Amino acid sequence: MANISERIFRTFHPIVLKALLLVPFSGMAAGNYYDARNDAMGGTGVASSSWGTAPLANPALLTKAQPDDHVSVIIPSVGVQLTDKDKLVNKVDDIANTVDSYRGLTDSFTFADYPKLQAAAGDLANRLRDIRNNTATGSAGAAIVVAIPNEVLPFAFVSKVYGTAHLATDVSQSDIDYLQGVADGTIIPLAGDEDRLTSAGLGRGAIVTDYGIAMAHQFNLAGHPVSLGVTPKLQKTYLYNYSVSVYNYDKSAFTEGRYKNTNTGFNLDAGLATDFGDNWTLGLSAQNLISRDIDTKEVSGYTDTYQIRPLVTSGLSWHTEKLTTSLDIDLTPTKRFKTQQESQYAGVGAEYRLFSWLQLRAGYRADMKSNDANVATAGFGISPFNNSVHLDLAGSVGNDNTWGAMAQIGFNF
Repeated sequence: MANISERIFRTFHPIVLKALLLVPFSGMAAGNYYDARNDAMGGTGVASSSWGTAPLANPALLTKAQPDDHVSVIIPSVGVQLTDKDKLVNKVDDIANTVDSYRGLTDSFTFADYPKLQAAAGDLANRLRDIRNNTATGSAGAAIVVAIPNEVLPFAFVSKVYGTAHLATDVSQSDIDYLQGVADGTIIPLAGDEDRLTSAGLGRGAIVTDYGIAMAHQFNLAGHPVSLGVTPKLQKTYLYNYSVSVYNYDKSAFTEGRYKNTNTGFNLDAGLATDFGDNWTLGLSAQNLISRDIDTKEVSGYTDTYQIRPLVTSGLSWHTEKLTTSLDIDLTPTKRFKTQQESQYAGVGAEYRLFSWLQLRAGYRADMKSNDANVATAGFGISPFNNSVHLDLAGSVGNDNTWGAMAQIGFNF
C-alpha cells in the first residue's frame, strides 16, 4: 500500500500544484477533498454519500453497502475552485510590464525622456494603488479510493492530495509617494533609486497528502443501529512562502526549493451515522482530529503558519428511491493560513434519479462567517452498464468572481 500511495502522490501532486498556479491564485474544499457528486449537491455528504465515496466525507457510511456490492474504485476524483474578486492574478502579471518600462527609462535616463519617465512613474503608482489590499485564493484536490465492503469490518484504502494558495499584497505608501513625486516632477530620480521600492507580493501555498485506511462497523445501541468509522492516516504537508518584491513577482518561481519546507505527521478522521426509519440518515464527521501548526520558511522577513484543525460537520439526509436531499453544517470553523480569516460553511443539496443511469444534482453552499464566497452548484452523474461505471461532473459559480469544476470516475465490481 505504501508503494501505491507514493505512486499516487507522484501522479497527482503536480496536477494539484499546476491547478493552483495556472489560473492561479474557495470555499468548496473546506472538507479537504473533492467529490463531484457531493460538490454538485452544495458540498454536502456527511449523511448522503454513497458507500464507495464514504471515506472522503464520513467513513461510517461504509456500512451502507448492500449484499451484492463487492468492490468500489474511484480513479480519480479531481476538482479546483478559484476566487479572485479583485482580479489580482492578472494585475500582478500586468504590473511586470509597467515595471520594465519604468526601469528601462531610469537606467538610461536623459532629460529628453523625462516626460515618458513621468508617465511611467504615474502609471506604476496607480497600479500600486489598484492592488493595495487585494487578495486571491484557490483550492484544488485529487483522490483515489478503493472500498471493500463486508458485514463485519468494511474498509477502504484512501489516498488524497489537496492544496490551497493565497495571494496578497503589502503595498508601501512610501513607494506610491515616491513614484507620484516623480510623476509630478517634485522628485528627480537618481540611478539606483528603484532599489528603495519595497512593496511586496505575498504568495502562500500548502499541499497536504493523506494516506489512510478507513474502517467502519455497525453497532446496536439499545436496539438502534449506529455506525462508527475511523480513518488513521499519514499526513505530509508541503508549504510554500513566496514573498518577494512585487516588482519582481514571477509565479513560475513559486515552487522553488528556497521557498518550500515539508512536515510529516499522523492524523485521524472519524464519523458516526445512523438511520431513522426508512428515509432519514443522520451523520457526524470529524476530520483531522489532531491539531497541528506548521510554520513556513521565513522569506524576506515574512513568515506564516499553516493551521490544521479539527473540522466537525453534522449532516442530515432524506432519501427515497428517486430523490435524495441533504443538509450539512460545520460545527467548527475552517482556517488555513494564520493570516487568513476563518470560515464556517453550511450547504444544502438534492439529487434526482431521472433514470437508473442518469442523476441530476444541484445545491448551494454559504460561509456563515461571510469571509468566503457563497456558491451555487450543479452537476450530473451517468452510471451505465448496470451501474458498474460512474462518471460524475459538477461545477460551481459564486460571488467575488468564484468558479469551480469537479470530475470523478468510479467503477463497481
